[in-house]
Amino acid sequence: MAILSDKWIREQAQSHGMIEPFVERQQRDACISYGLSSYGYDARVADEFKIFTNVNSSVVDPKDFDPDSFVDRKTDVCVIPPNSFALARTVEYFRVPRDVLVICLGKSTYARCGIIVNVTPLEPGWEGHVTLEFSNTTPLPARIYANEGACQFLFLQGNEPCETSYADRAGKYMGQRGVTLPKL
Repeated sequence: MAILSDKWIREQAQSHGMIEPFVERQQRDACISYGLSSYGYDARVADEFKIFTNVNSSVVDPKDFDPDSFVDRKTDVCVIPPNSFALARTVEYFRVPRDVLVICLGKSTYARCGIIVNVTPLEPGWEGHVTLEFSNTTPLPARIYANEGACQFLFLQGNEPCETSYADRAGKYMGQRGVTLPKL
C-alpha cells in the first residue's frame, strides 16, 4: 500500500467526485483548519450533533441501541458534557475508489484539549457522510465547532483493486446521509 498525495486526492475529487464539497487548499483563518493537505484531507464537522445523555438510565448496547440516549442539536457550537461523547457527521460526502482504503485521525488541536475523534476506516467502494464520534475525556465541558476541521483522512492505495468491495457486500452503512446510529 502507498499513501496518496495531494495531487492524487485533488484529481479524484475533481474528476470523480471522491469528496464533495471539495476544498482545494487548507483554510486556516480564525478556524480549525480544513481542506486539502500534503498527504490527506482535513474534513469539517457539520452542524448536526447527537449528544449522549443518561437521562433515561439506558444501557449502551450496540445490538439494541436506544436512540433516546441522545439529544439532537443543530448548532454552530456543540458542548459535550464532561466524560461524555457526541456523534456528528462530516460536511463532505465521500466516494472511496475500489483500490483505496481511507484511515482517519483526529486533529491535534482537539487532541491537545482531551477531545478524541474516532472514525472506523472507510472501506474500498464505500460512500456517504462519515459519522464522527467526539469523546470528551476531560472533567470539563468541551466545545466542537461546526463547519471547521475535525479530522484528517489519509488515502492508502492497494497494489490492486479488492476482490469484494463494501458496495459489493451491500454494507449496512452504504450511502449514509446525516448522523447514523449503530445498526445490526
